[in-house]
Amino acid sequence: MVGAGPAGLALASRLAATGSVGVEVVDREDEPGGVPRHCFHSGFGLREAGRPMTGPAYALHWADAAVHAGATLRTGVTVTGWSDAAVPAAAPLRVDVTSPAGTERITARAVVLATGARERPRAARLVPGTRPGGVFTTGDLQRTVHVHRRPVGRRAVVVGAESVSYSAVRTLREAGVEVVAMVTELPYHQAAPVTALDARLRHGVPLLVGARVGELLGRGRLSGVALRHRDGRSTTVACDTVVFTGDWIPDHELARRGGVTLDRATRGPAVDGSFRTDRAGVFAVGSLLHAVEPAGTAAREGLLAAGPVLRHLTDGTGPAVRVPVEVDAPLLWIAPNRIDPADPCVATGGFTLRTESRLGPWSSLVVSRGGRVLHRQRLLRSAVPNRTVRLSAAWTANVGAGADGEPVRISVER
Repeated sequence: MVGAGPAGLALASRLAATGSVGVEVVDREDEPGGVPRHCFHSGFGLREAGRPMTGPAYALHWADAAVHAGATLRTGVTVTGWSDAAVPAAAPLRVDVTSPAGTERITARAVVLATGARERPRAARLVPGTRPGGVFTTGDLQRTVHVHRRPVGRRAVVVGAESVSYSAVRTLREAGVEVVAMVTELPYHQAAPVTALDARLRHGVPLLVGARVGELLGRGRLSGVALRHRDGRSTTVACDTVVFTGDWIPDHELARRGGVTLDRATRGPAVDGSFRTDRAGVFAVGSLLHAVEPAGTAAREGLLAAGPVLRHLTDGTGPAVRVPVEVDAPLLWIAPNRIDPADPCVATGGFTLRTESRLGPWSSLVVSRGGRVLHRQRLLRSAVPNRTVRLSAAWTANVGAGADGEPVRISVER
């Protein structure tokens, strides 16, 4: 297992508990648990433990589960590449790692990539300006406040208006920082449906919609952000801190080095319903596949992937045909994004989709292949960007193999 976040640890715990396979988890961080380690708010663990946990407690829950089940957990270990990447079908698999003890090569019959995702930083978003202090992503902010316990500023602007953006607001307030504005290019926020806690959290934070950060101002320390509004106006918000949230990028570098095909839309590994990539013995789970879902979703995928991994270790066979699954606008991507017609059972229990614009209630998702409609599913509530849409897998048994490589297409019927 490469990656000791919720997905990798949950999978390790279930595999090791069978007692039939040796399981080793490596992670480049010094402590296991992934992103939840830095999320000191509650809301984790209700599904798994039946009680709310903070992020660090949730991370510890899965690390303990993996170790107690018999998995070997090694932190501070970085996987640098594949020693047999030039021979994708080679077995066993070999990965090269580096740790404080030096370099080594690990040989395995199966490798699971659970490397997660990261937020796109200011530089990757091509936001112009100088390079002042006070510029963070949500992860940077949480580590600064909760791990290093350093001050971050006095007045902050949060770029984004999805669930993780409100998590950044909460962290800033815990650090005694005034949040003067949230900024989103869309005409509405994209957080989960309002709860009483959400309502209290959002109260008093101006939400500037239809606007984007055009420039960072200040030298040495941030002094403000210049905003470009959809109606052509330009305004400046004075602040000494800005947090760029969301806009997730799968950590797919290791997958790419191993010759694993990436899906053009998700930018993560292309996988079928059993989490199998197109490289024999290599699986992928969690936010690496669809950045980014809640930690509980990643852990659930890890648990579900145990069955396919065990089947591979038993029979070693892979899909002979993989039918692509693609989406039409305004949908952005779908995961899983391949189907094995000989084994259409989707271990994930369904498909995860995202849209680039609002879909009103009673819109329908239409599944078709070669002009033949396989399935229609009506949305029961509005879908908005940065929030998950779920699609049933009931239609997968009717896909058929076909010899023409014709993809399955998911479109929207309004």
